Amino acid sequence: MDQGYVYQSKQPTPTPTTTGDKYFIWHIQGGLGKNIAGSALVKTIKEKHPDRKLIMISSHPEIYLNNPFVDRVYQLGQSPYFYQDYIENKDVIISKHEPYNQSDHITKKKHLLENWCDLMGLKYSGQLPVIIPNYPQSTFPLLWQRPKPIMVIQSGGGPMEGQKYAYSWTRDIPMEVAQQIVNKFTQQYHIIQITRPNGYGLKNVERIDTKMSNMDLCGLLQASKKRVLIDSSLQHMSAAMNLKSTVLWVGTSPKVFGYKMHNNISANLPKRANQLIGSYTFDYQFENNIHECPYMQVSEIFDVNSILNKI
Repeated sequence: MDQGYVYQSKQPTPTPTTTGDKYFIWHIQGGLGKNIAGSALVKTIKEKHPDRKLIMISSHPEIYLNNPFVDRVYQLGQSPYFYQDYIENKDVIISKHEPYNQSDHITKKKHLLENWCDLMGLKYSGQLPVIIPNYPQSTFPLLWQRPKPIMVIQSGGGPMEGQKYAYSWTRDIPMEVAQQIVNKFTQQYHIIQITRPNGYGLKNVERIDTKMSNMDLCGLLQASKKRVLIDSSLQHMSAAMNLKSTVLWVGTSPKVFGYKMHNNISANLPKRANQLIGSYTFDYQFENNIHECPYMQVSEIFDVNSILNKI
């Protein structure tokens, strides 16, 4: 043997073994309503993976803070040392799917939650969202004492960044419809209007257009006797609090985003022309698409008398 070299057999580098707890990481980004909807599935996840800790990464973490099936909650973008703590050499399942991009969502064949279940291998059974207030949060409805029973009307919703108009036809209640609802119920109820800062005004209402905490909104809904809502966070929140509401739908569908417990009223189908120039994977875009509205007058969107009779 040549004494100038030392020969060693090459041994494979050992693969690090997993240690500690098992994890299921669910990453949800997007609006408040989407995060509230997601709360419907945390119990289902734990039932399928009882040996794993459920770690939530959410753009609205307060929705999950008191849920007994959630082990840890992180604000999206604020998760220091996350990779080392939960992923590196760990036994982990990660779900970071976007259900909005699934064929059955785009083609409106399945509910948002059913698409999420398909992505995570869960059984969909019509689960409802869950919000669990802690003790001080459970007292928030007491902050909404008014001389008459409260009726909430959400005339407009969503941040609508870049939206310069007071009315967004794809989701907002048309102003004439909203005012007629107020006119009918103003003698019986103290009506609180929830809208964006630049949303249109209504007569004979208490207007709220400043940012509220999500649990404050829950308290308001719990304090109310009637609710007329749109496809926005409050209809998801009402479902989570088991508060049946009337929900008006224009550019979106209750089949995809709604709940059967609500009284869902969809807009009349428009006579479509060639105005949907900006549509791609969805028929209507939410922001700055006033030129795509297929309705010529309010009466084509809703039968107001029918709405009044159903509230």
